[in-house]
Amino acid sequence: MWLQLLIAAVFVAMVISLAMGAGFLLRDHSSSRRLLVSLKWRIGLACLLMILIIFGFWSGQLG
Repeated sequence: MWLQLLIAAVFVAMVISLAMGAGFLLRDHSSSRRLLVSLKWRIGLACLLMILIIFGFWSGQLG
């Protein structure tokens, strides 16, 4: 149960990071690095999500 909630929270954080990145893309100047930081967070969260899903299937909690 906790693993499913953690996976859902990471997914929601990824969607928030995606929305923030889109906002930075539309508003910021070309010299701003906030879009790059948002992309780094999204990549890190995606890796964490994949690890959690693999762990869930490996441990039998998701399948």
